[in-house]
Amino acid sequence: MRNRLLALLLAVPLAAASFAALAQTPVGKWTTIDDKTGKPKSVVEIYQAADGSLAGKVDQILQSERGPNPVCDKCSGDRKDKPVKGMVILWGLKADGDAWDDGQILDPASGKLYSAKIRLTDGGDKLEVRGFMGFSLLGRTQVWVRRSE
Repeated sequence: MRNRLLALLLAVPLAAASFAALAQTPVGKWTTIDDKTGKPKSVVEIYQAADGSLAGKVDQILQSERGPNPVCDKCSGDRKDKPVKGMVILWGLKADGDAWDDGQILDPASGKLYSAKIRLTDGGDKLEVRGFMGFSLLGRTQVWVRRSE
């Protein structure tokens, strides 16, 4: 009985530490918010790729001017005319201090590819996603909201 109580007392802080570590990583599902309209657009799942970098794929379409099942008609290569839902739109992000950078992000509406970096804010509840060409100053930032699913 005493050993079980001791094991339980040790397990609770370990579980709490694991949860805190999870909250400090972008891995999970995020509601994307359009930086121009302020409206939710999609749900992106960020995951760790086989090489250890972070990537993100579209899990759900919440709102689209191109209908409920848009395709990437302006994309080139393998993504051309493929459904946006399920598409990997973010990849190659590597940890760099409190941010992840050196990645790329695809805008499925325009088919354009940008350099990308991300950073957690608000205790891990929000994610600043910056897409840019060349210098980080020449781009735009969206704030995504962590989903509690």
